[in-house]
Amino acid sequence: MAPTTTEATTTTTTLPVNIVEVPVLDPPIPALGTSDGAETVRLQNRLNELGFWVQSADGDYGLTTRQAVMAFQKYMGFENPDGKLDEQAATAISNMDLRPVARANSGTLVEIDKAKQLLFFVVDGRTEYILNASTGNGEAYEEPDQNTPGEIQRGISLTPSGLHNVNRERPEGWWAGDLGEIYRPKYFVGGVAVHGSNSIPNYPASHGCVRVSVPAMDWIWEIGIMPLDTPVWVHDGA
Repeated sequence: MAPTTTEATTTTTTLPVNIVEVPVLDPPIPALGTSDGAETVRLQNRLNELGFWVQSADGDYGLTTRQAVMAFQKYMGFENPDGKLDEQAATAISNMDLRPVARANSGTLVEIDKAKQLLFFVVDGRTEYILNASTGNGEAYEEPDQNTPGEIQRGISLTPSGLHNVNRERPEGWWAGDLGEIYRPKYFVGGVAVHGSNSIPNYPASHGCVRVSVPAMDWIWEIGIMPLDTPVWVHDGA
């Protein structure tokens, strides 16, 4: 009698377009705190590989690296996202095997997650970039109008949820808004815009706009990733 043979079965798994595999880092990146050097270059390259935008992989643990680490910590739901690469963040960054994703898995749009306090750029259904952001804090305000002496601005500091579109913009430098200076804004509903700021903390802090770093705003303009009519989806993460 001839021996019984069993053919091997090969299973092929096709990932959705928005799910992208990345290699686990070996050796892992150590906890750097905010140190400069060769390991910081590895960190910067890894952050960019995962989609967390860093201006350059130059070994300098500067502003955009701190912002990218803070964005990663927010995405992971870590307590006290401070932009410092501690043991928890270093281990998680090294062990990631899938690129982080926005909720949107189709189309080309800007997604703002108010729960995570992050801004995502989604291109053809794939999450390409993630920025640290700070949205409206939900508190009432009553402040002098910066453009009209004697006038008072009152309202609630809300970033309105829903689907909007970039409808106007100011390409050059700082602009005097009614409630303070904003940098190169991209407006998407009324006076609410994505704009550069010198303060992007780990919590909602604006009057309603979506703050990103000044270098990030320059980069948005430079590569043309957020032109007029771009859909902007704002949600609460629920």
